[in-house]
Amino acid sequence: MLSADAVVVGAGPAGAAAAIHLADAGRSVVVCDKAVFPRDKCCGDGLTTLALRELAALRFDPGAIARWTVVDEALLRAPSGREVELPLPAGGTYAAVAPRCELDAALVDLVSKTGVTLRMGTGFASLTRARDRTVVELDDGTAIETSHVIAADGMWSPVRRSLGLARSGDLGEWHAFRQYVSGVTGPAATRLYVWFEPDLLPGYAWSFPLPDGRANVGYGVLRADGRKGAEMRALWHDVFERPHIRDALGGDGVTFEDRVLAWPIPGAVTSATLSAGGVLFAGDAAAASDVLTGEGIGQALLMGRLAADAIVASGGQVDDAARRYEREVRRELFADHRLSAALGRVLSHRRGANGALAIVAASGTWGRTRFARWMFEDEPRAIVATPRRWHRRFFSRPSPFPDPASAAR
Repeated sequence: MLSADAVVVGAGPAGAAAAIHLADAGRSVVVCDKAVFPRDKCCGDGLTTLALRELAALRFDPGAIARWTVVDEALLRAPSGREVELPLPAGGTYAAVAPRCELDAALVDLVSKTGVTLRMGTGFASLTRARDRTVVELDDGTAIETSHVIAADGMWSPVRRSLGLARSGDLGEWHAFRQYVSGVTGPAATRLYVWFEPDLLPGYAWSFPLPDGRANVGYGVLRADGRKGAEMRALWHDVFERPHIRDALGGDGVTFEDRVLAWPIPGAVTSATLSAGGVLFAGDAAAASDVLTGEGIGQALLMGRLAADAIVASGGQVDDAARRYEREVRRELFADHRLSAALGRVLSHRRGANGALAIVAASGTWGRTRFARWMFEDEPRAIVATPRRWHRRFFSRPSPFPDPASAAR
């Protein structure tokens, strides 16, 4: 039987972050994942400033991703047709696009360089808890004795299911659709677009730029409005035939590659199970996606770090690690989740979405730049309402990946 201080189930962003932080603290770690990397992951591929700051803390090198694309500005379109340009600060990267097949593989490669034991292509089978130790069995028959388990194994977490904690009929709070396109010659070739279409509210359609005239395009729809998956899927051709979207992409020369992929987005962290039976749940396994935007990479990386920090600070005490982890997740994510949910209710109506973007448009360059930093989570969603998170460099911190000239100053 193998032994380790921690077993991490799932090698996506949450699992990779947890493993690296634990290894940095001198803990022995085994990471297993049923997939072999690189593998595709249905996602919008966008990286917020929160995600970038967490990646920087892992010593991540953007140069490891061939199609890493820096975003300098975003364009938001209201249901009324008003378009608002949101510039991001100069001097470094505050938002980026990175295909998940490349991002996740680069993270696994980073994990492999820390001394962590990787079991790729090997899935979780079961766990048995005895006193303060857990035995994790993998689907190849390998058994690993450990004190701590981090379940970063996705929305339909096999670990959570093995503990009898699966949410019956869970389809997530949002449903999203994605496809890659090539031959993009319009402004979407270099600019990030968000279209608040009336029939998608409070959801939106997007185009996130990639190199060589490609883009990740898609839309997300709130499940609470009662629409079935087939109804949401049926919107695809109509949405991307709309003139303003076609013009942004470049018209008839655009080619839609492969097929449309769909995935559910869990956004219910305030009611999710965060720990149980010596297991800490992170990322989609804890329903941690931002309920306003559907973004989940930054939250996953953050929760992986918080799980590792809790284990290290607990000195191996399982119950103490769970208490510490739940406390920090509540501090870091709960207020933001509630504010995102409230803002989503505003954006669910045309009047609310039009009014919100009108206010942003009238705020001037200074206001629009700060709004862009807030939208891309450079500061927590509910920073104004949580004084314990205030700091002296509010909306003025340097980029996590500064330009060489800026870094030299």
